[in-house]
Amino acid sequence: MQSVLPPEITALATRVVEENRAAGRRIALAESCTGGLVAAAITEIPGSSAVLDRSYVTYSNEAKQQCLGVSEDIIEAFGAVSVACVYAMAQGVLDRCDADVAVAISGIAGPDGGSAEKPVGTVVFARLVRGQEKPHAEHRVFAETTRAGVRLQATLCALELLLP
Repeated sequence: MQSVLPPEITALATRVVEENRAAGRRIALAESCTGGLVAAAITEIPGSSAVLDRSYVTYSNEAKQQCLGVSEDIIEAFGAVSVACVYAMAQGVLDRCDADVAVAISGIAGPDGGSAEKPVGTVVFARLVRGQEKPHAEHRVFAETTRAGVRLQATLCALELLLP
């Protein structure tokens, strides 16, 4: 299959589509620093419409608040690149659709925007599965600090989180 995306992305996206289809699961996304790359990877795969319900690209704080209902208090207290924020993003997605699982991503892709507490390469993820009480969250600082590299690693991680 010809793809505009790297082979490791399309291979993992293929697994996401096939395994979620086999499990009868629908998925949804809230992306910030990946800017829709996770959804793009999934939609590269034939048959993805049986699995992907929707994807929000909420790059700005305002979009996170308006589209997903993330509280301004969360963003002010913890920042957009925080477990609290991505949890709220994932919850906002599930509140707005009938998907079975939602993954949210927010991070600092660089080259600017990093700090001592949150350097470039910092990405946080949340996965919520409808009906499960315990959410999954990850905070990563990728060694790759180029913008493209951070976005690639974040996309791979998000796709892994979408596997059943």
